Amino acid sequence: MKDRIGHIDLAPTQILVMGFLIVILIGTTLLNLPIASQSGQSIGFIDALFTATSAVCVTGLVVVDTGTYWSTFGKTVILILIQIGGLGFMTMATMFFVLLGKKISLKERLIMQEALNQYTLAGIVKFTQYIILGTFIIQGIGAFLLSFRFIPDYGWGKGIAYSIFHAISAFCNAGFDLIGEGRGLTPYVADPIVNLAIWGLVIIGGIGFSVIVDIINQKSFKRLGLHTKMVLFITALLLSLGFLAFLVLEWNNPETLGDLSFSGKMLAAFFQSMTPRTAGFNTIPLDGMTNASKMLTIMLMYIGGSPASTAGGIKTATLGVILFTVVSVIKGKEDTELFKRKVSRDIVNRGITVAVIGITLIMIITMLLMITETGFSFEEVLFETTSAFGTVGLSLGITDELSTIGRLIMIFMMFAGRVGPLTIAYALARQQKKNKGIIKYPEGKILVG
Repeated sequence: MKDRIGHIDLAPTQILVMGFLIVILIGTTLLNLPIASQSGQSIGFIDALFTATSAVCVTGLVVVDTGTYWSTFGKTVILILIQIGGLGFMTMATMFFVLLGKKISLKERLIMQEALNQYTLAGIVKFTQYIILGTFIIQGIGAFLLSFRFIPDYGWGKGIAYSIFHAISAFCNAGFDLIGEGRGLTPYVADPIVNLAIWGLVIIGGIGFSVIVDIINQKSFKRLGLHTKMVLFITALLLSLGFLAFLVLEWNNPETLGDLSFSGKMLAAFFQSMTPRTAGFNTIPLDGMTNASKMLTIMLMYIGGSPASTAGGIKTATLGVILFTVVSVIKGKEDTELFKRKVSRDIVNRGITVAVIGITLIMIITMLLMITETGFSFEEVLFETTSAFGTVGLSLGITDELSTIGRLIMIFMMFAGRVGPLTIAYALARQQKKNKGIIKYPEGKILVG
């Protein structure tokens, strides 16, 4: 079904894309105001656009230090943009509609269905209400835990503000921090309170709202839906393997884990395993990591979080479908099988397509940046590009040195990384449904491998 605006027919995904663009433009206008900066001077349109895009797309890449450059007004605007970007503008709009007692139309329900990646319209408004309530509760708990560290360090007013800001930024997988001087969360590398709070917020925000609701409703792994089982399995696998890999690769590196205590190494290694999954925070200097760790980080950023979450990347479910397809092919099975269930060929095709488009986009943008940003190494550019695609926000320190063209390219990449996979998946589903069974050609043989 399409929505008619004037004489233009817009599909739900087109409305979602326009909604994100409108929010970004509003944020750009506000951040470009002199009142948004500490100095009282306008940051300029391009840098305001970059920051607004990074916030709405919950990426976390910045061209100025968030903690020291922006005024209280500017930081508040960024925080609101992060919340809208993390939950989706339709989810936020639904909250206001419900509060005002406005009836949610069928058109709005269809848009919500696409925004939340749901299979059916049934209970979509109630599901959205659960998301909003659950989000505020989880963020509130996270802020409460962080306050035990930030209030003693920064005082009551600043400590509470820092706790709220970082709780929202972590749950939305945005990666914006206020610590200042580009240090990220490195002062808290061995702090269990900050680590545990950020871990919980990032992981819960990154596994997806559908998974959270399914876990609450079913309360038993055997009764969970196939999607939930897949997400939990792949998430646990990536976190475990990433933790062990970073621990081994960085154990004796004096620039990262080398000088930390045993418990500090454990905390830092797990944090580094978690943060490329689109969180964007860091507790160790990224440019000090070994090349192998940087490559592993790039791989994790490309995968990202889970569908219908605040995270980006190709998603854990996509990776899971591809991996289980490979296993099924190796075993000589005709169908993709997992947890004693068969996955349809349409879903497998969609997953492979999203993964290939993601790699292709990263390659093209990396090549363009290598042309425009000649002062950086291939490693730095690939890291930055993948971070933007996965809406991660991790950087090797080149973001603020990008040229104007480079910043515009990165703005496009952040936006594509946030709304692209959703739009692609929806378009593929529509095309497959529309063209299924129209024409069948004779089968041909091609040698592969």
